[in-house]
Amino acid sequence: MRLRSVFTIPNIITLVRIALLPMFVSLMSDGRVVAGSWFFGLLAFTDWIDGYIARRFNQVSEFGKILDPIADRLIFFVGIGTVMYFHHFPVWLGVIILVREVSIAILMVGATAMGMERFPVTASGKKAAFGLMCAIPWITLGSVGGWWTPIGVAGWLAVVPAVAFSYVSFVDYLPQVRANMSSGRRA
Repeated sequence: MRLRSVFTIPNIITLVRIALLPMFVSLMSDGRVVAGSWFFGLLAFTDWIDGYIARRFNQVSEFGKILDPIADRLIFFVGIGTVMYFHHFPVWLGVIILVREVSIAILMVGATAMGMERFPVTASGKKAAFGLMCAIPWITLGSVGGWWTPIGVAGWLAVVPAVAFSYVSFVDYLPQVRANMSSGRRA
């Protein structure tokens, strides 16, 4: 792997996203829920920014294709785990989201280790990620002012389809993983 393909602007943004996760945890542990929620939203939004820059300026790299999903999973795990720990997110909902995230992570890592060729994220996977990256900070913000506040209601309205899309995308990935494992072994 050439150094130039590792140190691209999108990869640096992704590495910064990962490096800033302790700041999010610190904000939440200090009781700064509003600031922490906005900070989480910023970390989530940068997922779109690094992807846009990678595609727009032809900086897509093999390293980035591996690093970006890792960053997304870390943001979900740390983000949801933190807001659940500090009682700003329902545990049952966090478990539903994290079960899917752990399952997809195990599936993709296992299949890749067994020779699967990488393939793009599905439309339902992108919708799920976008919805969850909005819903998590909105529900967390709603926990401060009340779940019935406009931001809390928006979070609940976003989380229902986002969770549905996340599980639909998991089912959609199964035949793609099987097909790409076969083509990866042939290659």
